[in-house]
Amino acid sequence: MARTAYDTVAHDYADLARDLLAEIPADRAVLGLFAELVRGRVADVGCGPGRISGHLKRLGVDVFGVDLSPGMVAVARRDHPDVRFEVGSMLDLDLPDGSLGGALAWYSVIHVPWERHPAVFAEFHRVLAPGGLLVLAFQIGQEVRRYEQGYGHDILLDVFRLDPDRVLGQLAEAGFEPHTRLEREPLDPKWEKTRQGYLIVRKSGGPDRSGQPDRPGRA
Repeated sequence: MARTAYDTVAHDYADLARDLLAEIPADRAVLGLFAELVRGRVADVGCGPGRISGHLKRLGVDVFGVDLSPGMVAVARRDHPDVRFEVGSMLDLDLPDGSLGGALAWYSVIHVPWERHPAVFAEFHRVLAPGGLLVLAFQIGQEVRRYEQGYGHDILLDVFRLDPDRVLGQLAEAGFEPHTRLEREPLDPKWEKTRQGYLIVRKSGGPDRSGQPDRPGRA
């Protein structure tokens, strides 16, 4: 369903979303933090037209994109020729175990039914090296919204809103430790109908940072 919908809207979606990062400071802040923390190769999973991959590339991240939609991948390759993009599924990534320093699912897990999220998180865990970082961005909620119109086209697309506490529990079961959690109110009713959530988690087993001293002035 998601593949067909995004193949249909790929060019119009890319045009409308092209400048969104400039309008959403929280997005830039989370991506900037991730870029500062991550080490090694990064997969932007569900990359769409490549706008997040391109932004991370400009921040110095060794990033490549993966998307289920060939139409989106074609647009991403056109708009960001300095980044590699490929067609693939987040449920079955064509990557060796432990080969990534980081991964993003930027508003892409929202198209996977809730009952399949544990399998998605297990796949992210598989491809990340110990200590590797995973970033999720999503709409907050506990309901499914079905869209039959979007970006000037007839489509059929389900969006599964997420409960951050539930997601953190599932990530913990998959072998991740929490790092950063951020929630914000909707900024533009044209794009957002609900609160937005961001999570950064770390795959267990990385370097032990517990012995590092606190910053001055911190209890």
